Amino acid sequence: MTKYARRRALVVGEATGIGLAIAKRLVEGGASVLLAARTAGARAHAVTELGSAARVVAPSAVEDVLAGGTGADTAARTGTGTGTSTSTSTDTPTGTHPDTGTRSGAATDTGAAPRTGTGPRTAPGLRVDLLFADAIPSARPLLPYVEDGGAIVLTSPTPCPDAVRALAAELAARGIRVNAVAPGCIEAPGSGAVPLPPLGRLGAAEEVARAALFLATEATFTTGARLPVDGGLARPCTRPPSPPRLPSGNLEHTP
Repeated sequence: MTKYARRRALVVGEATGIGLAIAKRLVEGGASVLLAARTAGARAHAVTELGSAARVVAPSAVEDVLAGGTGADTAARTGTGTGTSTSTSTDTPTGTHPDTGTRSGAATDTGAAPRTGTGPRTAPGLRVDLLFADAIPSARPLLPYVEDGGAIVLTSPTPCPDAVRALAAELAARGIRVNAVAPGCIEAPGSGAVPLPPLGRLGAAEEVARAALFLATEATFTTGARLPVDGGLARPCTRPPSPPRLPSGNLEHTP
């Protein structure tokens, strides 16, 4: 499957399986992925799940990799193999942006520098088309590395709609769409019993990943939106009002 062929994606800030689920679907669709995982165990698991099409690093190594660092100290920080990245300065093709048709300053474009917000380019580095981050503070330092015309999806329940719309307005001049999924009632290993949402079951990280990828790659005229992925928890079902009860027995007729 090549649905995401020639896409370059960065997935950061995830404390749950949602980030890995997003990365897996991207890799299966032919994308090059850089994934940040916090612990050595999580990194080892991600390398096993994703294979050579993804690079897995510690969060502290992400900006070093994007800025074009050698990565020599990255492996030491991960505590495990990082996998083989197809998203490097020598093997990522330069072509047209999948959405806009404009020429992409891909990872081979080391003579140009990324932009922060709507400001000028400032430093060379790798570029990504898609950024998935758990929250705005995780995403903001990485904005210089997002291609103009790319997409950002926030993936935790916490970003408020106003904050999502504000960041979307800030990046609109660069053609970068900003949206959010708001997961809730998602099944996680070791989680205790929780009340079920109106759909009557817990959701899966894979279901959140599908919603996030829809916003990132298919909702091309949508920005500033926040999509609940919670089985209806955000809009609980309510019963229709019961009809008024009539008193029992005979009623005396009053003219």
